[in-house]
Amino acid sequence: MIDRRNLLGTGLLGAAATLFVPRIAFAAVPTDKRFVFIIQRGAADGLGIVVPVGDPAFAGQRGMLADVAEGGVQLDPLFTLHPALAQTGQLYGAGQALFAHAIASPYRERSHFDGQNVLESGGSGPYTVKDGWLNRMLSLLPPDDARAMAIAAAIPLALRGARDVASYAPSNLPQASDDLIERVSMLYQDDAQLHGLWDQALATRLLTGDLAADNGRNAAATGDLCARLMAPAEGARIAMIETGGWDTHAGQRQRLAGQLRGLDAMIGAIRTGLGAEWANTMVLVATEFGRTVAINGTGGTDHGTAASAMLLGGAVKGGRVIADWPGLAAGSLHDGRDLRPTTDLDSFIAGAIAGHFALDPAQTRRVLFPQAQEGPMVEGLV
Repeated sequence: MIDRRNLLGTGLLGAAATLFVPRIAFAAVPTDKRFVFIIQRGAADGLGIVVPVGDPAFAGQRGMLADVAEGGVQLDPLFTLHPALAQTGQLYGAGQALFAHAIASPYRERSHFDGQNVLESGGSGPYTVKDGWLNRMLSLLPPDDARAMAIAAAIPLALRGARDVASYAPSNLPQASDDLIERVSMLYQDDAQLHGLWDQALATRLLTGDLAADNGRNAAATGDLCARLMAPAEGARIAMIETGGWDTHAGQRQRLAGQLRGLDAMIGAIRTGLGAEWANTMVLVATEFGRTVAINGTGGTDHGTAASAMLLGGAVKGGRVIADWPGLAAGSLHDGRDLRPTTDLDSFIAGAIAGHFALDPAQTRRVLFPQAQEGPMVEGLV
């Protein structure tokens, strides 16, 4: 259900958006462009997703996890994609997906809460900026296009701010038991009208849970929901999806594979559900920080620094990996343990959004990341 603060119908999105006077100049003309931000809460292991099998130090550093890329799509001589990302690999082959590696926000500690705050607020440090960069982005868009939706149990920080946004969220009533959920599912199984509505409700119940749940079917349902909320002409143009379960301290092989299958299903469902509008869509996937280069004693990895990010969609100039690769030899690591950041995530995001919506890159970075230092932009992403 949607709470009183938020949208009661997709037709109200445009009306709500026009109540606010934008702070910054609009894009030149209205646009059909759509943008989705999928946050990976828990610090996703970029080295296990876009796997640097061509780095001479990789196998020795990763030990029992060195073979995780077997069967995956070879992206270039250095990188291979995890095999669980099958549909994503197809998008890469079609030039509709790119990956950025050794990338990080300005945050250099290893707290999930602080790291996510920096990632979502767009500040240079934790709790230095009170609203979110995705909300501030709405001020750069024409009024009729500034319609945003959070597919989450509550509006995430990245979408909080002066601009009103909508949310599609599960009820705040106490959690029902799994036994009750199963009984109601059986009751509605043969009901042509209620079966689909019940499945949609279940899809929101675990929005911030593990993508691996139910073999990725819940994640696919969430992606389909996102597409259906964005596909109509009067629907949302900006959306954010929360995903959790990326903290792989132990048993990473199975855990990460399950997470990636779910993410892959979600991305595939967004692409399929948007149909022709996929050509106008950009999907960003990013996490608060990466994980250690070496594995720990429980077959997992600990909190790290640099990670990988994804940019997908028909509007993306894909088929490539963007990486100023620092190497995985011991002397090249950050703090002697982590992948060293060489690409600024803020500049990457600002460059992607500026290109996608035909905005001025420098102005876009100032609005989205007001505390960022001036420097080179990551351009040519669309």
